[in-house]
Amino acid sequence: MMRSMLTLWIRAVLPAALLLAGPAWGANVVERAGEKLRYDNCLNLADLNPAAAFGAATKWVGERGGSPAEHCAAVALVGLKRYAEAAARLDALGRAPDVGELRPTLFDQAGNAWLLAGKPDQAVASFQAALALSGNDAELYADLARAQAVTKDWRNVEADMNAALVIAPKRADLLVLRASARHALGKVEAARGDLESALAVRPNYPEALVERGNIARERGDVLAAQADFQNALEHGASGETADAAGRALAALKQAPEIKPAPKPPVKSLPKPPAKAKPATPPKP
Repeated sequence: MMRSMLTLWIRAVLPAALLLAGPAWGANVVERAGEKLRYDNCLNLADLNPAAAFGAATKWVGERGGSPAEHCAAVALVGLKRYAEAAARLDALGRAPDVGELRPTLFDQAGNAWLLAGKPDQAVASFQAALALSGNDAELYADLARAQAVTKDWRNVEADMNAALVIAPKRADLLVLRASARHALGKVEAARGDLESALAVRPNYPEALVERGNIARERGDVLAAQADFQNALEHGASGETADAAGRALAALKQAPEIKPAPKPPVKSLPKPPAKAKPATPPKP
């Protein structure tokens, strides 16, 4: 079986998911304008020069900069690809007494960093901690599902997507994630149903087309699979999704064409022997 869309998306979404929430550090944590400016500058530096940002953040931590300084240090560590260290810092920050309503976001960022570090079990624990504080967040369920997909825990992935879709029933990306889990569990018709629902919400959605193409390919419907993979490439597929579609198309082109077996020649039946004429009795 080709890799599911769920596992293909993990590498694409993690860095953005980890860093997007950084500048939203609330006024309840960074109370003075000067500290807020220092925090913003530190995060901007982490994006441009993570080594310099880590040095600046470490100095700030030594000056009792508190949680904002620790968070900038963690973000800089992500930029340095020291993911496990970043994750541990973010988990610790999630338990700090002064982070207030940012606690779920910090645990979510920790989970993403653990995934980047190749430690899905720790990621699951961090995402579950985030959900315990913010249980009505479909995105947190999706992050937890991605972590569980790494260990092929498809039943829990499906359960998490069920919960997410109760919160956001029209999100095409969540429908594709559940379809991927159901496909892995052998629930092919249910997976196809999710994909058709996703495509009804977002026509020509590349991720849905690639997953549907995978199912068609396994079913032996080469023409349908080719059409889905080609449409995905023509409608904005990028990153891992585009790579998956391109590899699948190349594999289909290289596969030997399956031709029907020739029919055996029809043998003509032998003519029945001619009936012997009855002998003419001798004349008396």
